[in-house]
Order: sequence, then structure tokens, then C-alpha cells
Amino acid sequence: MYTVKMVADLAGVSIRTLHYYDQIGLLRPAPVSPSGYRLYADADLARLQQILFYRELGFSLQQIKEILDRPGFDLREALQNHREMLLAQKERLERLIHTVDRTLERMERGMPMEPKDWKELFDGFDPSQYEEEARQRWGKTQAYQESVERARRYTRDDWESIKKESQEIYQHLADLMDRAPDDPEVQHWIGRWHQLIDQRFYTCPPDLFRCLGEMYLQDERFTANIDRIRKGLAAFMKEAMAVYADRLATRS
Repeated sequence: MYTVKMVADLAGVSIRTLHYYDQIGLLRPAPVSPSGYRLYADADLARLQQILFYRELGFSLQQIKEILDRPGFDLREALQNHREMLLAQKERLERLIHTVDRTLERMERGMPMEPKDWKELFDGFDPSQYEEEARQRWGKTQAYQESVERARRYTRDDWESIKKESQEIYQHLADLMDRAPDDPEVQHWIGRWHQLIDQRFYTCPPDLFRCLGEMYLQDERFTANIDRIRKGLAAFMKEAMAVYADRLATRS
């Protein structure tokens, strides 16, 4: 039998997370120690392994609970499916590593970055395809002109830094999708997103930030790009950005 602290250390998750899983009925150990503490058995650890596997693959906690509680759930079959999915992810990561290596090689040789190079760098997302459309839709706005002016000054290292920070924010928000959009931690990372836009691209007041979130769902290209991190992330960000914009407007 294992205490909650032992399980947290073994699995690399927080005690708070285990308590939350217990609270929602996702992982609820039955035995209780004489001191009143929950104790985990081997079967509980096996279930936790499945939970973490499915979380890694982008499933919500509710979806995971439905899968694990389904009559006839086969652990061996589930592990085989996980293995196939992980192999697919491994292939994708290897392609990304190859792309990064090629980008570094071009930079070291002083070779200019071409549109196809940027497309590879952004893992299939080609910013150049939006340039003309953006110019037509927002070319006369202050935000667009400010964004263009800032972008002209950025070096490759600047763009790498922006990409790294963007990916960090996306990933943290994806990991928090089981929480409400107004959750303090969710709002912290949405605040980081607003800060990135405001400092790196253009001054972004509350109403513009809200409109940006709405565009993540209105334009299927943005939705597809954001949802590559985790399905449903674009919709989740839209809701969280609306909450943040309302609070920001109130403080203003």
C-alpha cells in the first residue's frame, strides 16, 4: 500500500493533483490507514498510469473517466494502443528534430530563411499565407502598422525566442483544460499570452484581446494551428481570454 506522498513521488505528479482526482472520482483509493489517510494499491497505480497516458494524448479528465469506467475495459489492449500512439508521436518529434537541425545549419552558414524554411520552423504553420489577407483586413489599423514595424526589427534569435515562449504558454494552457476558464492558474497563463502579444507585436487593449480570442474560433486556420497542441485548446483560450479581457477592462 502507498500513501499519497509516495504515489506523488513515484508518478511525478503533485499531491494536489491526486487529491483532485480523488475528489472527482477519477482515482479514488478505497483503503484508509488507522490515521485516516487514503492508501493506494497496485491496481490504483495501474489506473493512474492509464490516466497519465491518456492525459499525454490530449484526452480530458471526463473522457478518461468514461474510458476507464467503461464495462469490459481491457488494460492490455489499452497499453497496446498507447504504444502505437506514442510511436506516432516519436516519428513526429524526430521530424521536428530534423527540421531544427536544418534550421541551425542554415543559420550557421549565414543562409537567408525562405518561406518554406519558416513553414518548417513553425511545424507546418506558414505565417506568410496570412500576410496579404492581414494587410487587406487590418492594414490601416494602428495595431497592424505597429506589428509590422516591430517585426522588421526582429532577428532570427528573436523569432526563436517568441516561438519558445508561445509554445510554453500553449502547453501550460493545454495542461489546464480540465479547469474552468476563470481558474487563477489559467488566468495567469492567459495573462502571459496577453503580455507576449502586447510586448512583442502590438499594443493590445481589452477589446482587441477579446476579438483576438474570438478569431481563434472564427478562422479555422487559427483553430487548426492552436488545436495541434491539444484538441479544443482554441475554444478554451477564447473563453479564458474573454474573462481576462473583462477583468482587464474593469481595472482600467
